[in-house]
Amino acid sequence: MSALALATLVLAPSAAHASPDAPGASAAGAARAALPASPGGGSTPKADPTPSTPPPSPSPSPTESPDDLVMGTIVDTVAYGRHSRQRMDVWHQADDLRRPGVFLIHGGWWSSGDKKYMTEVSRSYAELGYTVFNINYRLSGDAAWPAQRIDVLDAIATARRHSALWSFDPNNYVVVGFSAGGHLATAVGTYKNGLPGLKGVVGISPVVSPLTAYIDGDKTLDANKRKLRAAAIRLAGGCEPAGRCARIWQSMEVPEHASRGDAPVLSVHSANEFVPPSHSVQLRDRLRQVGVKVTVLTEPGVNHSSPLYRMPGVAEKVQEWIAGRLL
Repeated sequence: MSALALATLVLAPSAAHASPDAPGASAAGAARAALPASPGGGSTPKADPTPSTPPPSPSPSPTESPDDLVMGTIVDTVAYGRHSRQRMDVWHQADDLRRPGVFLIHGGWWSSGDKKYMTEVSRSYAELGYTVFNINYRLSGDAAWPAQRIDVLDAIATARRHSALWSFDPNNYVVVGFSAGGHLATAVGTYKNGLPGLKGVVGISPVVSPLTAYIDGDKTLDANKRKLRAAAIRLAGGCEPAGRCARIWQSMEVPEHASRGDAPVLSVHSANEFVPPSHSVQLRDRLRQVGVKVTVLTEPGVNHSSPLYRMPGVAEKVQEWIAGRLL
């Protein structure tokens, strides 16, 4: 790649040489019956091909203190589209090795959050020797579904296309998402009949079923469930599942897109959190039907997303599962 092309792609590099030192299946099934059937009774055709996005002009981005980064690691902030949210931080080494990759997707009700909240998680995977891609994406206030899935697909395509820049093996990576980011991770994992090179998907409190969230958030005293219902409606462009929006809601439902070529999934929930394990059980049951393995881990308590990941032993279980996928 020419120096000019590299300068266009990379917004803000920073080198570091320091020591390493944030809902019911049965009811959802009934409501899902009102959604239009896919041709032949199968999954909805997996459309919205990834658009080509010319690289934007370089712009400044904040860098971190070298003391906060991993020995020998370079962190580049990279544009994969024109929108200000279409950015990712790439944690990589300046050598010719081809390392497995970990893509991280933050949560935040699809309407908030930022990749900066994934810095500690990014560091932990960089320390383990992975090339790490920490992704921002357009929020629901910027664009309705499926813009968020398109953005993650574009980020992955950009990383694979320029893999040699970042010591990255484009045929050996996983995607890890938290809460609403877990929805995007599992949606990417079930996109079409599998993505090239994708070896596994991890969801931490993933909102696998926005329709379940919509149902569970009705007539409840749980403020988080009510908020998640409203967030799902906003993701769908402001409309509810019935009538003209039924196809949009079907597109957002990850279990509706299960197919034989999809990547294995590890999903982690707290037993009593507001995004309960029933979300991931739906996906497990659908993927099992086509021969894809899904592991659903349930931890005690109510912790959701990042607090759940920080519980003793959870991050280690996730890292062990990822290591088993990225051989």
